Amino acid sequence: MVSSIPKDSQSVSELKEFYRQMVLIRKFEEAAAKAYSIGKIGGFLHLYIGQEAVGVGSIASLTPKDYIVSTYRDHGHAIARGLDTKALMAELFGKGSGISKGNGGSMHFFDRNAHFMGGHGIVGGHISLAAGIAFASKYKKEDSVTICFFGEGAANIGSFHEGLNLAAIWKLPVVFICENNHYAMGTPEYRALAVKDVSVRAYAYDMARDHIEGDEVRKVRDHVKVAVDRARRGEGPTLIEVSTYRFRGHSMSDPAKYRTKEELESYKKKDPLLRARHELEQVGIPASELDNLEVSLQSQVDEAYAFAEASEEPPLSQMYKYVYAEDK
Repeated sequence: MVSSIPKDSQSVSELKEFYRQMVLIRKFEEAAAKAYSIGKIGGFLHLYIGQEAVGVGSIASLTPKDYIVSTYRDHGHAIARGLDTKALMAELFGKGSGISKGNGGSMHFFDRNAHFMGGHGIVGGHISLAAGIAFASKYKKEDSVTICFFGEGAANIGSFHEGLNLAAIWKLPVVFICENNHYAMGTPEYRALAVKDVSVRAYAYDMARDHIEGDEVRKVRDHVKVAVDRARRGEGPTLIEVSTYRFRGHSMSDPAKYRTKEELESYKKKDPLLRARHELEQVGIPASELDNLEVSLQSQVDEAYAFAEASEEPPLSQMYKYVYAEDK
């Protein structure tokens, strides 16, 4: 593998930061998997392992005033946005100190201050919500862009078409990012998509489109930034398909027996973390420095785990507090 980054300090520092974020996501997800396996986490748990470059690269193209709408596979997006890993892990544990006060769990991270507008458990349902957030930004002249993540399975849901159609009609500042990990739960894409490339559906709405491989974090950032800048200039939405792969099953309850070991191993050879580390070593970053970084990030995750374990359960009186809007 030949390094593709210039050796100037800014480019190297940028890739180091992206690598830090991706490793933090990987270690957070590995810790969550272990916690789930021993009953510390209940409900559902959808891991982002293997897809880290998509979330980190995409979110790197944003400013703090921009909005993010995620799926039930939202941990990586939240960490890339800079949300506190302690609060995130506590949410997985269902604790009151969690990012959603223990009410949401794995699929419903939310932080209004960070403009992280939630993970969403209803497949495809959040796509039209993202169009609504973008409409509000345009209406209020906020100069903000919304990005919306979803899987290829959601591209067959009605709200996908409704959301894209309205976004195109009103030239909304939104970027739709299809993270195509090639399996909608256990259904391979060839059994669910008449046309394999989801991005070509943009033609039906006279919308800009792009299609890229998601194994290199800076490439993802560069392509998404083009779409974000276009949206910010008032030139309308973009549909981007990023081809990626999850190394675990759909959720922790999925043994993923529908794919071969050979397929999994072939994708692991293109692990975006391995690629980033290799490129950093190629431009002179010592392996020992990267090893120390990984140790430091593991300590951060261990602290988050300990914080979650020590946190209090939310009181029963909170159970219905956020069901309906409350008068101020």
